[in-house]
Amino acid sequence: MKKIRKISIIGAGAMGAAYAAMFSETGDFAVSFVARGERYKRLKEGSLTVNGKQIAVPVIHPDEVEEPAHLVFVALKHHHLHGALQDIKTLVGGETIILSVMNGLESEEIIGSVCGMEKIVYATAVGIDAIYEGKSFKYTSPGKIIFGEGPHSLGGDRLERLREALDRASIPNEVPADMMRMMWWKFMINVGINQASAVLRAPYGVFQTSPDAKTLMQSLMQEVIALAQKINIDLSLKDLETWDSVLRTLSPMGKTSMLQDIEAGRKTEVEIFGGKVVEMGKKYQVPTPVNETILRIIKVIESNEA
Repeated sequence: MKKIRKISIIGAGAMGAAYAAMFSETGDFAVSFVARGERYKRLKEGSLTVNGKQIAVPVIHPDEVEEPAHLVFVALKHHHLHGALQDIKTLVGGETIILSVMNGLESEEIIGSVCGMEKIVYATAVGIDAIYEGKSFKYTSPGKIIFGEGPHSLGGDRLERLREALDRASIPNEVPADMMRMMWWKFMINVGINQASAVLRAPYGVFQTSPDAKTLMQSLMQEVIALAQKINIDLSLKDLETWDSVLRTLSPMGKTSMLQDIEAGRKTEVEIFGGKVVEMGKKYQVPTPVNETILRIIKVIESNEA
């Protein structure tokens, strides 16, 4: 089995920085960020500090890529993906694996349409609480990367190679029996905790202690469960309990990516959360009143912050 050594990371936000640190700290991988424009300039001129440690991660311009990566790790916000597709393509060779830990249900299909679905491993990151504070990043829990085959069979030893690399980097991971169910489970989580935290301006601790905050979060999630059941995805109310067990492990001061975006005055990913739920609700005739309301609230917040 050919081991993964060369890792290219697209996206240098909190999650991309955290995983760059995890891979780099082993000393067994050649890790780099790939970026262009202002992001390239910022990464080139700055330094990466994660959990108080400076991490030496080079940045490469996509026009200067000399050879394919073994693993392309995509950690972008959804609205940045389309602009990065050709850059991702420059990193892909015959043995390349593409792993997206982006939010939502669509990134794998979008990347695969350009780079080849046979390169794509479906994945979701659960329980990582990485945040950006000041000029540095920190996380208290590495969470877990859950990955596996989606509707398209990978063939070969790609899953085994990826698991070996994650184990070597001491990144917790799991290959479930039903990957699409896990994709929807994470989608359910994001729709609930990301959106509720954004409108309440609340870190994880509020959802650990406030019954009202938890009820809002779960109401958003229950609409996802209803949609999933409509298309034969095996989600149920028991999955709310599974998420609750994960939520209790997160730092009370930790913040969702959407809350961090709201606080920084950035565009959020509400379109792939509440927007997607509302869109599917209309398609499958499933009522989604809570998501419709939260979608409108977040759009108002965005417009006022702009």
